[in-house]
Amino acid sequence: MDFETQESSVVKPVEYRNFFTIFTKGNIFSKLSYLIFGLANIHYGQVIKGLIFLLAELVYIFFMVTAGAGQIAQLSTLGTHTQEMVFNEEVGIYEMVPGDNSMLILLYGVIAIVITFAIAALWLLTIFSGDHARAFAESGRHVRNFREDVKSLFNDKIHFSFLAIPVVGISVFTVMPLLYMILMAFTNYDSEHQPPGNLFHWVGLENFKTLIASSERLSSTFWPVLGWTLIWGVFATFSCYFGGMILAIVINSKGIKGKKFWRTMFVITYAIPAFISLRFVATMLGERGIFNVLIQEWGWVESALPFLTNTTWARVSVIVVNFWIGVPVTMLMVSGILMNIPAELYESARIDGANPFVTFWKITFPYMLFVTTPYLISNLIGNFNNFNAIYFLTGGAPNSLDYFKGAGKTDLLVTWLYKLTKDSNDYNLAATIGIIIFVLSATFTLITFSRSGAVQNEEGFQ
Repeated sequence: MDFETQESSVVKPVEYRNFFTIFTKGNIFSKLSYLIFGLANIHYGQVIKGLIFLLAELVYIFFMVTAGAGQIAQLSTLGTHTQEMVFNEEVGIYEMVPGDNSMLILLYGVIAIVITFAIAALWLLTIFSGDHARAFAESGRHVRNFREDVKSLFNDKIHFSFLAIPVVGISVFTVMPLLYMILMAFTNYDSEHQPPGNLFHWVGLENFKTLIASSERLSSTFWPVLGWTLIWGVFATFSCYFGGMILAIVINSKGIKGKKFWRTMFVITYAIPAFISLRFVATMLGERGIFNVLIQEWGWVESALPFLTNTTWARVSVIVVNFWIGVPVTMLMVSGILMNIPAELYESARIDGANPFVTFWKITFPYMLFVTTPYLISNLIGNFNNFNAIYFLTGGAPNSLDYFKGAGKTDLLVTWLYKLTKDSNDYNLAATIGIIIFVLSATFTLITFSRSGAVQNEEGFQ
């Protein structure tokens, strides 16, 4: 065998290109695949795969020509024709002539945008898929046919199969509603602009300015509600955290008998659905509830205590009730962690003469904090958005005439948001508050988690 024959029999290495070099160094089929989906795949023998890509492009073009382009264009105005009554001379009566519906225009526009992004992702996939086929063909390797591609989705590319459904689900049920809500915050979609009778339009950052920096009653409601939300989040989180930790330490102490019994007794609180417990406790704390009836009969007080009708009493009550419901969760989690702390550490501390308080502060608490920091952060954010504890216990009461549209002294931002949508139809303000909650939660989570020992010192307790 001569040198040339030997050289030609050697399989060339696979050479992949990036997005730009596929176009600059590729042949005519690679270049045209930027405009015609799947053309490179068809040229290199992946006919069915290429035709599927092409069909997706044609369907998208048809959608954009018939509806999508118009839906995106209408986003600029959110409608121009208002529903009105027009006199019909033939029958001699007024008839309702439908106009534009800003809500549907915004929804269809969002759907068209999401579909466009999905096609853009498919466009990149077709380009790299065509280059993949080109690289295999030029290196003398076998180019997979359609049947082999389908089989690979259950073998070496099974991760694509597993991710496909979640990605579609997130796009449809998370991305689109989230984008719709975000855009709504930049409109005047309130109680006075309700489609189809009225149109709403873009107002830019006006809702944020009114909510945060204006002198109106709306701003004087937002800041106190935000302040109480932060106070509630801190007390609800750390009271349950330290209470559950102390309870777990006590139950797991060597001198305590019937550990399973005590764990079961505390877990019963958690086993009952929270909204049932909260509604039951709300009845018990009422003016004629069992607590007020008993303490009056026993002569402790002359009149009913305002557990849920006085601002201070109501706020203390929701924190205490949340403590009662939330402690078992922390207790169960901490019990498992306690069992993993090396016994040698406690033995060494005992030999050195450390008392129980020093042992807790120097050994137990640092270990607990290191392991549970992610839980603590997520629980804090969860309490900022703890809708059930407030809504089912106090409903946000006591109400205040100084607050905007039904907001109460125990309302959190999330419960106030709910009232703005359910009771007053101020969807723009609700969406604005939702964005603010997200920004605050995301910022706090990223900063605290990135600076925690669980991230910076991953092997600290290994």
